[in-house]
Amino acid sequence: MLIGLVGKPSSGKSTFFQAITSTVVERAAYPFTTIKPNRGVGYVEVECVDKEFNVQCNPRTGFCKNSRRFVPVELLDVAGLVPGAHEGKGLGNKFLDDLRQADILIHIVDASGSTNEKGEAVSPGSHDPCADIKFLEEELNYWIMDIFNRNLNKLIREQNTKKLEEILSEQFAGLQISKEAISKTLKTLGLEEQKIEEWSEDEKLSFCRKLREFGKKIIIAANKCDRPTAYENIKKMKEKYPEYFIMPCSAESEIALKEAAKKGFIEYIPGDQDFKVIRELNEQQKKAMEILEEVIKTYSGTGVQKLLNSAVFEFLHYIAIFPGGVNKLSDSKGNVLPDVFLMPPNSTALDFAFTLHTDMGKGFIKAVNVKTKQPVGKEYLLKNRDVIEIFFKK
Repeated sequence: MLIGLVGKPSSGKSTFFQAITSTVVERAAYPFTTIKPNRGVGYVEVECVDKEFNVQCNPRTGFCKNSRRFVPVELLDVAGLVPGAHEGKGLGNKFLDDLRQADILIHIVDASGSTNEKGEAVSPGSHDPCADIKFLEEELNYWIMDIFNRNLNKLIREQNTKKLEEILSEQFAGLQISKEAISKTLKTLGLEEQKIEEWSEDEKLSFCRKLREFGKKIIIAANKCDRPTAYENIKKMKEKYPEYFIMPCSAESEIALKEAAKKGFIEYIPGDQDFKVIRELNEQQKKAMEILEEVIKTYSGTGVQKLLNSAVFEFLHYIAIFPGGVNKLSDSKGNVLPDVFLMPPNSTALDFAFTLHTDMGKGFIKAVNVKTKQPVGKEYLLKNRDVIEIFFKK
């Protein structure tokens, strides 16, 4: 799974990336701070199963506190996008190539309206962030259209020997667009029985638009929600684009809270809707904490962790599966429930076996649901927070 962070320059993408991953990257108030994509690891929150077994887990990666388990996911922060990117403007071609493998896109929008379409600083509130949502949609639509047109003759030839759904699936597999999304697009537009060579230009563009809608999910981080001009803008964004999931976010606030927690001034876990001061603060620090408290109170948190959780579980529909044994929940080193695997929807016990190790998949005998202690077959559909033991021929 790969989550892409996209948006125009100076919208706060790199700040958002740092807020999620705690990876320090170059951040500045000028366009194209990011040239090469930044890759990093963020953590999604899962309700740990340790409490159900009355044990304390020892995560190999991430961490767990009070049965709140944080599991790693990979993120990609790419160069900023400007209007005309699909034509190569700005760093457009590189941007678009970088996001090919992303399973879902988080669009970082400057909700304060303090940067124009090129990422240049303007008076706060003078730029309409709704325009940023529209232009990203269109850039992605035309990017997909360009890919479609470049291969049009090949697609027309192949339709003589293959089904339309099959050749389009092969064409767009590199964009992480599923066969199901292609089938849904064709059916929605009534194109499933029509020859590609008969499609009008409007039908081609409609196909690419719907394919982007169904195949490249976008959710929106309304960033800089702590700025005075952001509140009304966020309301307007939600009214104009009700089809989008829009989460108010303050990446700067999340970074500040994590840093204060790291230094021992406060107790704070990502995703919390409040924090607790545990160390005496000076006047400047108190003032900073009051500002952060106001942001959290207004938006029920910074929104950063909530958005990442939503991307993985509500939109990609991944589930968390724990390896374990009926008689033993620890590994050879004594670590209890050390691992959690994020699996795509409709994964089976056999899929999980292959995820653990190829030999376990090839030699699969049976699986056991550790919670119920009942054996299950290879076609058993995994459920979120299952604890599974795999038996296989060695």
